[in-house]
Amino acid sequence: MENWITVLKRTHINGIVHYLPSSKSLSNRALIINALSQNRGQLENLSEARDTRLMLELLNTPDGVIHVQDAGTVMRFLTAYYAVSGKSKVITGTDRMKERPIGELVQALRKLGAHIEYSGRDGFPPLLIKGFNGPMIESLSIRGDISSQFISALMMIAPTLPKGLTIQLEGQVGSRPYLQMTAGLMSLFGINVSIEGSTVKVPAGAYNPAPYRVEYDWSAASYWFAFVALAEKADILLPGIKSQSMQGDRVIAEIMEKLGVSSSFGSDGLRLKGSSKRASDLRYDFSDCPDLAQTILPVCAALQISGEFEGLESLKIKETDRIAALRKELVKIGCLLEEKGKGVWKLTPGDKPSAEEKLRINTYRDHRMAMGFAPWAMLADIEIENPDVVQKSYPRFWEDVKGLGIVVKLRVS
Repeated sequence: MENWITVLKRTHINGIVHYLPSSKSLSNRALIINALSQNRGQLENLSEARDTRLMLELLNTPDGVIHVQDAGTVMRFLTAYYAVSGKSKVITGTDRMKERPIGELVQALRKLGAHIEYSGRDGFPPLLIKGFNGPMIESLSIRGDISSQFISALMMIAPTLPKGLTIQLEGQVGSRPYLQMTAGLMSLFGINVSIEGSTVKVPAGAYNPAPYRVEYDWSAASYWFAFVALAEKADILLPGIKSQSMQGDRVIAEIMEKLGVSSSFGSDGLRLKGSSKRASDLRYDFSDCPDLAQTILPVCAALQISGEFEGLESLKIKETDRIAALRKELVKIGCLLEEKGKGVWKLTPGDKPSAEEKLRINTYRDHRMAMGFAPWAMLADIEIENPDVVQKSYPRFWEDVKGLGIVVKLRVS
């Protein structure tokens, strides 16, 4: 049985986005830190995303087998958490999760004294965690261009080690704002992390239980910027969004200003309106905000804006190979995404989506593919495969789409 959702064309939108989720990234980090402080903190406004609900469930389960489904953050953070807890656990996931590398994190944890084995292919889940022999070293080196979640996982467990941990990042450092997010959150719980250049220093110490209210998710907010960019006329309010944020994805406001979106903060939240100012081409390095690529590239393609982009390498090992997925869907309107040089991707526009045809978008079981292409409904009727994938990060996305007056119809075939 196959599920599709039809989103009918609507050129004008206005209203309030009622169900914007709180940050999944901050929620999952806060849960790990709170668990390391014996769950004595008071966490508020946790994300309703499936990944966060899963993290909360698995942190408290007595089960010996942990199934993280397709949640990369949950896999990486729980691997580090259980590695230093002294508990024996098997951590596994979906078939796609078993294709996502975790060897760099396992190698680092082994150096720290964790006993971890692979039950399948070396370097990939499932993992057998069999205990912790105590810290073997006080510093280690790890590639800076791997998933920032590996480094954040090490940062969060580091205070539990007798002398803390110094992490030397080798080569280019990607997704640096996520490391700064982790450090910022740790400081709220009493651990002051130093990040200077390529060196991360985490002191030993006990986390202090603290009240913490999770802020709203800028990654989720990015899709509403996209709707506004493609609408003929738009006025949308995102309640609760504030200008000060730990999230690197807040740069969406700066990027979208070049694509015709005006944003302003008020006491009631963030207001988005269309603007006549729009660039004819866009060049951007997504190294610090890779999750925004699936928002920005479909907008550029639909507006026939050429682009040149870097920092997309990590997209290949996400829920799907996101670069391959983008290429397959963008070509449906004749837009080409091609590697111009090593790590440099060129976007060549094709046709503007036609109001006379219905576009069918495949999601590849990836929540960001569904939400990143949904704004094309400002230009044409679209059908989106497997719409429930949004549960991973934005469970009420389609409710918010309908709340802005856009007609949405579910079809099961």
